[in-house]
Amino acid sequence: MKIARHRIIDVLRARGQHVRADWIRRELPDEVDVVKHAGLLATLHVDPAELTETPTP
Repeated sequence: MKIARHRIIDVLRARGQHVRADWIRRELPDEVDVVKHAGLLATLHVDPAELTETPTP
């Protein structure tokens, strides 16, 4: 499963973690593979389940 990088950045900026958000913007691709980057997301306390876009009916 992949999520948009900007969603992670938005969460971090909302928490006031601007330096981390800037690092994510520079280092990760536009589409982030949650399996490949699971450790990083856990370190950042970002739950991929909260960031996935649910299809609208």
